[in-house]
Amino acid sequence: MAFRDDWRRVRAIAMKDLTTELRAKAGFNGVASLAVTILILLGLALGPDAQALRNAAVGAVWLATLFSGVLAFNRSFQVEIESGALEPLLLYPGPRWPIFAGKLLANLIFVGLMVAIVMAVGIVLFGITIPERWVTLLAVAALGVIGLVVLGTFYASMSSRSRAREVLLPLLLFPMLVPVLLAATTASKALLGADLMHEAGAWMRLLIGYDLVFIIATFIAFEHVIEG
Repeated sequence: MAFRDDWRRVRAIAMKDLTTELRAKAGFNGVASLAVTILILLGLALGPDAQALRNAAVGAVWLATLFSGVLAFNRSFQVEIESGALEPLLLYPGPRWPIFAGKLLANLIFVGLMVAIVMAVGIVLFGITIPERWVTLLAVAALGVIGLVVLGTFYASMSSRSRAREVLLPLLLFPMLVPVLLAATTASKALLGADLMHEAGAWMRLLIGYDLVFIIATFIAFEHVIEG
């Protein structure tokens, strides 16, 4: 019964965040526009060489996702901070993990939609041929997004009370995301290149392990971090 009540809180927080973004529209449109702009600028910088564009496509997509995702994470606790609603939310009887889970779920949907747009634009812009193992490629993208969102939401909660949170969040987040970006980029490139050396499986296992470790760690640490 208690878990059902906690899950109801998770859904309520996620729906509140998604409804806020849906009504405002400016947040998602701005983040998606930034990601597409980064892709276009990188494409222009690489020039007309088709091979160079294909080689850089995966890195460009994840780079655009990273920088755009930071904007989304900065908004995670913005409404609560500006309206003074965070303290009443924390005073609600019960565990704190539903707050983090609700924010995490909303960010997963938000960033997932953005990544779908970025990947579609990247396929067209960089002339990518969809491989036969496209399901595995989607799994790599999903694992990368989960790692990005888990850490992004956690560090957004850590920096939410700071006046310099827009600067502090990237400083905390970027070093921790190096393994995620490295594994996701390498596995994606291996799959797009037919994975002759069977590298994709090893990098996917690294992604799975990384995601599991930090999902557990962030849920445990959130109780203490949000009090800061």
